[in-house]
Amino acid sequence: MEFSAAQIATFLSGTVEGNPETKVSTFTKIEEGKPGGLSFLSNPKYTHYIYETKASIVLVNKDFIAEKPVAATLIRVSNAYAALSQLLMLVEQYKPHRKGIDTNAFISASAQLGEDVYVGHYAVIEEEVQIGDSTQIYPQVYIGDHVRIGRNCIIYPGVRIYHECIIGDNCILHSGAVIGADGFGFAPQADGSYKKIPQIGNVILEDNVEICANTTVDRATMGSTIVHKGAKIDNLIQIAHNVEIGEHTVMAAQSGIAGSTKIGSRCTIAGQVGVAGHLHVSDGTVLAAQTGIISDITDNTSPYLGSPAMPVKQYLRSYTVFRKLPDLQAEIQKLRKELNELKTKQAE
Repeated sequence: MEFSAAQIATFLSGTVEGNPETKVSTFTKIEEGKPGGLSFLSNPKYTHYIYETKASIVLVNKDFIAEKPVAATLIRVSNAYAALSQLLMLVEQYKPHRKGIDTNAFISASAQLGEDVYVGHYAVIEEEVQIGDSTQIYPQVYIGDHVRIGRNCIIYPGVRIYHECIIGDNCILHSGAVIGADGFGFAPQADGSYKKIPQIGNVILEDNVEICANTTVDRATMGSTIVHKGAKIDNLIQIAHNVEIGEHTVMAAQSGIAGSTKIGSRCTIAGQVGVAGHLHVSDGTVLAAQTGIISDITDNTSPYLGSPAMPVKQYLRSYTVFRKLPDLQAEIQKLRKELNELKTKQAE
């Protein structure tokens, strides 16, 4: 499908700078731009590409000021990245929506499926499962007993959803995600062994949650592990038993949250962050990459960095000292030697 700059600007409530009849039929990165492609500029690091890109249309923020001529037609919008997201979502809506039940899927007679549900090859849907309208269950998905899944969800191939778990509306679970495996609960015994503690809770994913590939969300020991509405969880993340993730919190890859920790709403957790158990992280907290959290965070006025974590400015000041420690040690040894020499002279 082709769209003109004028049509795109109307959809995005933007303004055209250049030829409003310029047409595009695909998306392209600004550094790899090609004729007929639409790109965007939101990160200042990529500004230099706009003067050389071959993309036909580029979305830019309203406050963008060109320092040199730009060949592409520009569409000025309030937020170029958000505008691109709107366009990508529009394209996604035009993709064919799968429906129907593939012949070799297994669906228990007691399961209840809504209208326009798709179930792919070798998917297994167990006893008393409820699936809402227009949800897509791709091949080789396993859905355990008494699971409830809402409307308009996408469950990609190879997802495993254990018994009793609850998935809200408009959720997306990517391949390899495991929802509701046992939490890591073991009681130490007198002989030094460990005895398994039954995990009898479940997992609740509220509406509009996305769980990416090979991420695990463990079931609660009792009660529920909860990922609240709008949260986005990246690949290769571990969310332990009885954890609670607040609304619209985002977590990047390889992070881990230990048991019974509560993460607030609208938090940003970067890659490889580790959060210890039984803690509370306040709303709006930002945790930089590889941060280690070992105590509650109640002040969200600064991002946190380091392990153990500290406000980023304090960490950077500390790091300035830390990286000079070898030089400081050499200087101290030199001063100690000089001091010893002075003491020896005084003794003489």
